[in-house]
Amino acid sequence: MRRTAALALAAALLAPLTACANDAATAQHGAAPAGPAVDGPKVKIMVGGLDKVIYLPAMLTQRLGYFAEAGVNVELLSEPAGVNATTALLAGDVQGAVGFYDHTIDLQAKGKNVESVVQFSQAPGEVEIVAAAQGEAIRSGADFKGRKLGVTSIGSSTDFLTKYLAVKNGTPVSQFSPIAVGAGQTFIAALQQGSIDAGMTTDPTVANILDKGLGKVLYDMRTPEGSRAALGGLYPSSSLYMNTDWVEKNRDTTQKLANAFVRTLKWMSTHSPEEIAAKMPADYGQGGADQYAAAIKATLPMFTTDGVMPADGPATVLAVLAAFHPDVKGKEASIDLARTYTTEFARKAATG
Repeated sequence: MRRTAALALAAALLAPLTACANDAATAQHGAAPAGPAVDGPKVKIMVGGLDKVIYLPAMLTQRLGYFAEAGVNVELLSEPAGVNATTALLAGDVQGAVGFYDHTIDLQAKGKNVESVVQFSQAPGEVEIVAAAQGEAIRSGADFKGRKLGVTSIGSSTDFLTKYLAVKNGTPVSQFSPIAVGAGQTFIAALQQGSIDAGMTTDPTVANILDKGLGKVLYDMRTPEGSRAALGGLYPSSSLYMNTDWVEKNRDTTQKLANAFVRTLKWMSTHSPEEIAAKMPADYGQGGADQYAAAIKATLPMFTTDGVMPADGPATVLAVLAAFHPDVKGKEASIDLARTYTTEFARKAATG
């Protein structure tokens, strides 16, 4: 009964902030094969889609053997919907979650203390794609009026970013229709069939769409430059976040996790997209090895090299959420951004 109550509470807390940009997933992979066992603590981490390029460091760390070398036994679990990763964290089913940093701000507004421990990225990794047939008609968010715009789910990070881009360009949120089209192939089908005029997604879905000539890029937020242009600053997204209480009670284990993830981020910064792709499970590259490597290449600029939160990033995320989120809007002054992330463990890992 306690677990049921915890799950119900977690689901209620997360209702307005459903998915962690889960639009690149093409399948649910459940649990990843376990890495080599070591004499160390056991940690379960839920990932909002193990096959998404934006969350690539999670699986790559295991494939490189860095969890084991850091002295921690990690079990990676996968849920295509990012909200399920956070729900599992709040319910105590897992000790960590890999998803968007924005959850930490949302949850603080609801009285929950969750913090980013290792910040994988400094940009959303998201792309607004316009259907080929609408390429000339939709040139900016000003043209969203009267349109059907694809998002992963209502209340998701893709939903928030879409609304922000609309309002920033003078289109009220009441004047377009966000359409939940899910991930991967369902997103592509909606674009092909005209169910949506444009939509927000990530790699490898972006690479697949462009390869087939089904759409064109309107806003590209896979790079720091793209994030600044579209959102007004760096927008830290994918991260390892954990309950603050758990971090304080398990500092040694948290450091081991940070050591492993930061080592992976450094490795990524010194290896080619092809070398990275070769380390990943073969089925993650749905469009073939070359297309998968191209998707990784396009997304690589979003990743940090040291796992440290970019100094101006949290303020950008807060500004975006405050524009629409009912639990954040009007409460900006009460949000303590310093409690939504820590750089202690990543900095130590980077210099250790």
